[in-house]
Amino acid sequence: MRFQLLPDGFNKNGIASPQHLSCFVIDDFLAIDAGSLGMAASDLQKKQIRNVILTHAHLDHIAGLPLFIDDLFVNLEKPFAVHATEKVIDILQKNIFNWEIYPRFSELKNEFGEVLKYFPFDIGKEFSIGEFSITAIEVNHKVQSVGFIISKGKSKIAFSGDTAETSEFWEIVNVQKFLSAVFIECALPNQLWNLAEASHHLTPKKLAGELKKLKNSRCPVYVINLKPMYRKQIKQEIEELAITNVRILEVGKVYEF
Repeated sequence: MRFQLLPDGFNKNGIASPQHLSCFVIDDFLAIDAGSLGMAASDLQKKQIRNVILTHAHLDHIAGLPLFIDDLFVNLEKPFAVHATEKVIDILQKNIFNWEIYPRFSELKNEFGEVLKYFPFDIGKEFSIGEFSITAIEVNHKVQSVGFIISKGKSKIAFSGDTAETSEFWEIVNVQKFLSAVFIECALPNQLWNLAEASHHLTPKKLAGELKKLKNSRCPVYVINLKPMYRKQIKQEIEELAITNVRILEVGKVYEF
């Protein structure tokens, strides 16, 4: 399983910069969220990605979705598939793909037929996309949001998405017989603990508490969704925790699990 956090911009030297948007790609085939999907997907990814699973509908997680479908519109031989909860699908239909903000692609066709279809999933119930088996887990964010257990062959990952302190996520993580990696958010530095509580995000201090709930202390843990304005500070505070299996997920790097 190859796993990559797509960038949403580059610095003056052409190096991927810390990004505001959330989009993760597995095996150049499946996207988790679509924040930068329309801006940063490679040519191969544009040819192969025909499914996205959404954690929730906040803008930094869906911003690139309309652009991605727009770019592919003429060449889509089968509908692009958006997998999400019923609530998130309803938000997309009412507030994004509503003609006023962007075309309602689910009503449009190209020469091959439909270009967009929605596939609702139930939290806690496994579903499949190609070779991937996926289970959504409810997490603790300001709006309805989910994490995922995703497996393919001998690889399996746990992905929190945006969350504050949570219990159900760790309960399900801990019953997995094997995990290749855990991806957990940490959006804000310790000094902004009050903002983190109000917006339902984690700080490094809260992250340390969450990781105590992970029974497999040897499982690699990758920290995601750092707010770019505070990335250096968050990184330093996480390093000060001195937890050997914890590292910051690098933007643009392809990881193998």
